[in-house]
Amino acid sequence: MRILVQKFGGSSVRDPERIKRCAQRIVASARQGYAVVAVVSALGDTTDELIALSKQIAERPPAREMDVLLSTGEQVSMALMAMAVDALGQPAISLTGRQAGIQTDAVHSKARILDVDTQRVRKELESGRVVIVAGFQGINAADDITTLGRGGSDTTAVALAAALGAEMCEIYTDVDGVYTADPRVVPTARKLADISYGEMLELASLGALVLQPRAVEFAAQHKVPVHVRSSFNYNEGTIVREERQVERGMIVVGAAHDTNVAKVVLRDVPDHPGVAYRIFSALAAEGINVDMIVQTTRQGEVTDLVFSTARNDLARVREIVSEVATNLGAGPVLFDDTVAKVSIVGAGMVSNPGVAAAMFQALAEEHINIHVISTSEIKVSCLIDQEHVERAMRAIHAKFGLDAASSVPNVS
Repeated sequence: MRILVQKFGGSSVRDPERIKRCAQRIVASARQGYAVVAVVSALGDTTDELIALSKQIAERPPAREMDVLLSTGEQVSMALMAMAVDALGQPAISLTGRQAGIQTDAVHSKARILDVDTQRVRKELESGRVVIVAGFQGINAADDITTLGRGGSDTTAVALAAALGAEMCEIYTDVDGVYTADPRVVPTARKLADISYGEMLELASLGALVLQPRAVEFAAQHKVPVHVRSSFNYNEGTIVREERQVERGMIVVGAAHDTNVAKVVLRDVPDHPGVAYRIFSALAAEGINVDMIVQTTRQGEVTDLVFSTARNDLARVREIVSEVATNLGAGPVLFDDTVAKVSIVGAGMVSNPGVAAAMFQALAEEHINIHVISTSEIKVSCLIDQEHVERAMRAIHAKFGLDAASSVPNVS
């Protein structure tokens, strides 16, 4: 049985006409001999609308009840898509995350998939049905509904593809593929024919919204090829796979930006063993991710600690860090939600010195100050003032010759 997993995002299923268009793609694939599993997101802005509705009831709704509420969006989509596929003469059945065997941990709103029991899905495929699965959701050991976080339908699709041994996981969205930068910010960005799992994971983690990072992790772990393509045309998109076909001289494969960022500065932190653990374990216990951690060196027995976190977690971060700082006897804690992160990514950076310097030069030429720098083998990230993001991205993109018509070497 040749299995194909297809995922359709919110923009692809925004209204009945778009749902019917996606159904035609599903049926066409089924008639080509594939056993098709289609994963769907909520219609359009449904998730945002449900969140807004919850805020009218309670300022801080219980996380469990939010998951129950938000999971309904995908259930509407799955039923409508199954109806659309059936109307085209192709038998179909819709399944919730629980019915599809998506088993997660107990963290509400940011659950991670632990296992996928494919028994029900395989049974339906073997009977000749297309299986429509509600993305973004699963079930935990307590039999409670959980959701996987923003973009979680990507993870549902890739996890199912891995568990089923699918030939390919197609991610249908409103863009033609993975670009060297966000085309809405950098109009000269160009589409990549392919990209490695490692590079895609970095770009996704650094703000590129085309794939959820956890989905890329699943794909890399299980060697699932992922085809990111548009649901509005039949053009080839971008293949995410183990190794990309390296373009000549292409050391930097893309640039990304993230405006969902805040900077936290703890002043006069006691410089003793275990202090960093107390701060970051308190955040981890609440499921809050941090990034770009910098500890300064000062005379005496105190130090300053700087890190970045997601802006939409800042209210909770403020409570946790302020309490920990007080207990530690640290100085004031400063919070800045006017920053953004710009980054470059490329596997070729490992063996090519001067890449970071070239990025810093591009920002300097635009008179853009850098607050914090973070590096790894295949990425460099800078925290800057948010007001400069567009100028910074265009300057960096041009500096590395990523523009569509550029003949500039990828690094000087």
